[in-house]
Amino acid sequence: MQYSVDVILLTYKPGKQIFELIKALEEQTHPIHKLIMMNTEERYFNEIFYGTGFLERYRNIEVHHLSAKEFDHGRTRAKAVQYSKADLFVCMTHDAIPKDRFLIEKIVRALTQREDIAVAYARQLPRPDCREIEKYTRSFNYPDNSMIKSLADVDTLGIKTFFCSNVCAAYNREIYENIGGFVKKAIFNEDMIYAGHAVNAGYRIAYAAEALVEHSHNFTCAQQFHRNFDLGVSQADHPEVFEVVSSESEGMKLVKDTIKHLGRIRERKLIPYLILSSGFKLIGYQLGKHYRNLPYNIVRWCSSNKVYWEL
Repeated sequence: MQYSVDVILLTYKPGKQIFELIKALEEQTHPIHKLIMMNTEERYFNEIFYGTGFLERYRNIEVHHLSAKEFDHGRTRAKAVQYSKADLFVCMTHDAIPKDRFLIEKIVRALTQREDIAVAYARQLPRPDCREIEKYTRSFNYPDNSMIKSLADVDTLGIKTFFCSNVCAAYNREIYENIGGFVKKAIFNEDMIYAGHAVNAGYRIAYAAEALVEHSHNFTCAQQFHRNFDLGVSQADHPEVFEVVSSESEGMKLVKDTIKHLGRIRERKLIPYLILSSGFKLIGYQLGKHYRNLPYNIVRWCSSNKVYWEL
């Protein structure tokens, strides 16, 4: 059966890499019915595309602009889904590049291998400029073996049972509608919140290790702090998902495994930075989990999403 597929692409201040991404999507072996672009702040979009004629080369691209104040990780994606009539839809971010022409084909295959799979997410490979610690984090979170996760795996996988990433993830439209879609207000983590709701409703999550995108960041310690503060906020706001399992144990395992990895490759000089950046992550995360006890000005300063607190 040939499933119809739309791609929902979120953009904000896209760089020239966006041309490479769109071209790669248009060349996929599994055809994309419609590419729905949800762009935040039109002026940044025009800086890249105006006068190039690039978008006019393709007939299946639909662009919707919104302001920064209108953007929300959950609500914006939910609105984009309303523009789609396809059997399946794939959510992506503008900084993820398909590794080959088979990305959509392989992620669709992973999603449709069972009728009870709600979402399948792709493997993220580090970019060439990725630093060593982040490179190992990618291999820790995105191993080379595919898997299907369900509620029965919580005791063994813990928080990773609910792990999913909208950097590149494909959704079963029917299941999405059945469980109410994305939460309409989310500072961050809307993908894992959806996955948690799906698993708790009896559905499964597929990790498609053969579906490949290049995506990585070299965040500073400050950026890690702000990002993990928002992560903590998202978990505090959704205890129905995150109170079942602890995230801290998985974080400690990542730190310990990274230290061992740096030792194996004789890069022990990176261990002090790893410990420092991990401290920033932990402090941000813990403050985020207890944000309701903090003054508004402190909360807003700690967050990477300042506009979220103005809504």
